[in-house]
Amino acid sequence: MVAFLRALTAASSALPAALALAAASSLAAPPPRVPSSSSPSLLPFPVPLFPAAGLQGFGCARRLVTTKSAMRMEPVALEEKPSDQQDGVLPELLTEFMVDMKCEGCVSAVKNKLLNLEGIKGVDVDLNNQVVRVLGSLSVNMMLDALEQTGRKARLIGQGCPEDFQISAAVAEFKGPVIFGVVRLAQVSMELARIEASFSGLAPGKHCWAINEYGDLTKGAASTGEVFNPAHEASLEEPLGDLGTLEANEKGEANFSGAKQKLRVADLIGRSIALYETVDRSDSGIAAAVIARSAGVGENYKKLCTCDGVTIWESS
Repeated sequence: MVAFLRALTAASSALPAALALAAASSLAAPPPRVPSSSSPSLLPFPVPLFPAAGLQGFGCARRLVTTKSAMRMEPVALEEKPSDQQDGVLPELLTEFMVDMKCEGCVSAVKNKLLNLEGIKGVDVDLNNQVVRVLGSLSVNMMLDALEQTGRKARLIGQGCPEDFQISAAVAEFKGPVIFGVVRLAQVSMELARIEASFSGLAPGKHCWAINEYGDLTKGAASTGEVFNPAHEASLEEPLGDLGTLEANEKGEANFSGAKQKLRVADLIGRSIALYETVDRSDSGIAAAVIARSAGVGENYKKLCTCDGVTIWESS
C-alpha cells in the first residue's frame, strides 16, 4: 500500500512538468502554413502539376494515359511518325475526335490515313470509346475531311492541353441568319494560342475581325465594345484582340488558320468575336458571337446526345 502511494505521488508531481514541456513545444513549433484562398494569385493560370518546360510536342500525349481526365481511355501506345518533317503554319496541338469505328480494320484505316498527312506527328486510337487522338499542326477541318474520307463519321470533341491549363479551349459560333461560322481557340503555351475559323455568308472581299471586350449581343456587334486589349499589353502597336482581316471568296466563304502571341484563352471567355464589313472597323459590325469555353482533351467522351439520345455523329 505504501509503495502504491509513493508511485502515485511521483506521477502527480511529474504531471506539471509534462504539461510545461508540451506548452513549450507548441510555442517553439507553430503549425505549418497553408495557402490562403484569399491570397491573390500572381499567375493567370493554375500552376501545372508537371512543368511544361522541356516537354515539347508530345508533352500532353506522353502524360495522356495517366491523367485523371483520361481515366476512361484505354492505355494505348501512341504511334509516332519520324520527326523529320517541317513545322506547319499552326503550332502542334493535341486534338480528339469521336469516330464511328467497329473493328481493328477501322483502327488501321484511320491511323494509316492520318499518319500519311503532312503535319501529323502522332495518332492514338481507342476502339472501345471510339476516340481518336491526333498530335500535329494540321487544321481541324483538314483532319475531319481525312477521317471522313475513310468512310467513317467523325466529330471534334476536344482540343488543347487541360493538364497544363484549366481552360485550354474555347469556341464562338455564328448561327446566322445570314452569316454562319465557327471560331476555335486553343492554348498551346502560356504565351501562344492557336486560332482556326471558317465562315460562310460573307460579302466577297476583305473583312476585319476582332476579339471585342464584351459578350453583349443585344445590338449585335455594335454592343460588344472596343477591341480587347488588356492593360498589361497596352504598349502593343495593335490591340491584342485585333485578328487582322479575312478574305471571303466569290461564294462568301472565308477560312483562317494561325496563331496569336500573348493571347490567353482563359481571358477571353464571355467576350466576343466580331466581324466587320470593312477592313478598318469603320462600320458598327455585321455579326458577332460570344466566346464560350470548349471541351479540352479528355473532357468529352459522351457517345450519346443528352437532348435526343442519338449517337454524337448522328446529332445535328
